[in-house]
Amino acid sequence: MSVSQLHPDGRLQHLLTLDGLSTGIMEELLDSAEALRPHAHGGTVFRNVLAGRTLCTLFFETSTRTRSSFQLAAIRLGADTLVFDVSSSSTSKGESPLDTMRTLEAMGVDAFVVRHARDGAVAELAAGARPDTVFINAGDGRSNHPTQGLLDMLTLRQRKGTDFSKLRVLICGDVLHSRVARSDLHALRALGTGEIRVCGPTNLLPDASLLAGCRVGQDFDAALDGVDAVIMLRLQRERMEQGLVPSLEGYFHEFGLTPERLRRARPDAVVMHPGPMNRGVEIADAVADGPQSVIFDQVGNGLPVRMAVLRTLLASG
Repeated sequence: MSVSQLHPDGRLQHLLTLDGLSTGIMEELLDSAEALRPHAHGGTVFRNVLAGRTLCTLFFETSTRTRSSFQLAAIRLGADTLVFDVSSSSTSKGESPLDTMRTLEAMGVDAFVVRHARDGAVAELAAGARPDTVFINAGDGRSNHPTQGLLDMLTLRQRKGTDFSKLRVLICGDVLHSRVARSDLHALRALGTGEIRVCGPTNLLPDASLLAGCRVGQDFDAALDGVDAVIMLRLQRERMEQGLVPSLEGYFHEFGLTPERLRRARPDAVVMHPGPMNRGVEIADAVADGPQSVIFDQVGNGLPVRMAVLRTLLASG
């Protein structure tokens, strides 16, 4: 069963993916997040916006950044927040995610922020819910992580301006298994990025359909030449166990971002990473903590972006 993330009038009903999301809606969310940013890390100005609404963080996978920032975003907007703990719930007794969601929905939950290990799981829950229940995808399988994509774009806008047509952006690492990479690619295309480059080991790159319009290669040094932004991806350790990466040291030698390599990019290029970082594997300490790093700006931008998404989907009037 499929479900649309738009109302018939074109407004957002859910946020399940950035794939196919219009440039206009994406820019509205980013503009809203920028306006909310001064109030995101404190204050009570917006505490009545979602008063009386109930949000549940329904995470079937572990999370630090995403779950915490959604909870804080809901608090800043005045929503009641229910934190679902999978380890102590009836899912451990065999209850399906759909029945879990419907149980909580019957208690008056208005919106679910869902993370799940399986592709498409969040859309399936949305399809099985009441028509007015809202769903936000906080990461499903390797498919989507839309709010991460939005906060990455907000971070880029803050440093590079709103005209993405002038930018050359490189995504490097395990693109094949990265839901962040997919959401970033959808967003970069929608915002009209001038050139998108993708680099990584051949066996960690997805099929050509996802990379349509991108400049793809395995030479990291060449890919870095003249770029305005570098988005490094986490190398998941199980890739080495599966034989997809010969060694962590070898991976760093080929695809690790060092200060020497970064000099190939533009002098004002920014370095991004969705976290958690494997220091010394995909990125050197001197780069992660260096002046061109905006990695912790990304973390900070997660809060206003998620406030903007919640307000757009749940606020009345």
